[in-house]
Amino acid sequence: MSKRETPLTRRFWSEVGGILIEEFMAVSAGKRQGRRLIDGLIIKSAETQRTQGNDIEVAGRDLIVVQTKASRLGMSLLGQVLFSIELMKQFQPSSIEGVAVCTKGDLVLEQLAKSYGIKVVVYSS
Repeated sequence: MSKRETPLTRRFWSEVGGILIEEFMAVSAGKRQGRRLIDGLIIKSAETQRTQGNDIEVAGRDLIVVQTKASRLGMSLLGQVLFSIELMKQFQPSSIEGVAVCTKGDLVLEQLAKSYGIKVVVYSS
């Protein structure tokens, strides 16, 4: 968890509600692969709670994948969101939305994100 990025992820979650799983492990580390964490996985729900780990079942649920950087929107952040969406498909959710949270926008990349269905949220630091 990051001192600068976690508050931004939580701020977005406070606006949309649901169940926030921080540092959700989409891929476990192995001999030939690295661990892949998602900054925030939000399960759309009337219930509001914050948790960590992979103990909550996400199959058949509506999800929001959140990747956060406390900096300008960049290609690395957009790549994280795009690939996080793909990695989450293995869990068989009902739907997946992708959100990039950052502290400064970028007109060109925001348009590109939109073409991929990725929402960009900019919070001033």
